[in-house]
Amino acid sequence: MASFSLILIRLSLVAAVLTASFCQLKAIGIREVVDDAVGEQREFDYFNFALQWPGTQCKNTRHCCPSNGCCRGSNAPTEFTIHGLWPDYNDGTWPSCCKKSKFDEKEISTLLDALEKYWPSYRCGSTSTCYSGEGLFWAHEWEKHGTCSFPVVRDEYSYFSTTLNLYFKYNVTRVLNEAGYLPSNTEKYPLGGIVSAIQNAFHATPKLDCSKDAVNELHLCFYKDFKPRDYIIERSPENDNYFSSSSCPKYVSLPVYTSSGVDDATAAIPWILENEPL
Repeated sequence: MASFSLILIRLSLVAAVLTASFCQLKAIGIREVVDDAVGEQREFDYFNFALQWPGTQCKNTRHCCPSNGCCRGSNAPTEFTIHGLWPDYNDGTWPSCCKKSKFDEKEISTLLDALEKYWPSYRCGSTSTCYSGEGLFWAHEWEKHGTCSFPVVRDEYSYFSTTLNLYFKYNVTRVLNEAGYLPSNTEKYPLGGIVSAIQNAFHATPKLDCSKDAVNELHLCFYKDFKPRDYIIERSPENDNYFSSSSCPKYVSLPVYTSSGVDDATAAIPWILENEPL
């Protein structure tokens, strides 16, 4: 009988502890507990600098809006633009939404002109951000990717200014133009030649992604000190040993897009690729 009473006392104590723990979680907010867990992701291994080719991004544009970079008439982008600077892991995965730091446009007010020109959105409407939010394209990049670049990049302003500096220093469009790879709706270029031009200029191997035969994105990778490093690749006998993870054929194009300017309609033009770290 004494043993049975002791068991009841122990069960009562366990129930009391569980009740107190539940109340504590409720007071803190279960969502905050989840957010803290997300913030404990391990530190990234390297940076993946993703660039977009506007001629391919814009080719499916049917209607326009002011936020769509494809719809700026003569001011529409004609060279590679920034998609994002993504902290990645060597195993092919990536961290995301590493800390609860909401995007604040005021923090980058002095960079807005450069961001509009070199880091435009190619869609209408808002985009997803962390914690079920919506906002600008830049908000998506900062909250999902920029917050994971600590301790190399410590705040929102540094994330965008660092990315712009990389863009200017490693000018992919200029390198390709000087090597004879010019925007064209008729010419096709050997994938290996484009890769070699980048390798010769930056001493690192890039990765290209295509939509059919049109270059869609180009990825440059960097160590944490921002020195170039090779994109981790596997050899492919079907593609002259270039990029088994690439969607590009042996010959690719850099299409030209002619913008007609903004009209009254809106369009949801996808900008998140299937293989983008979300």
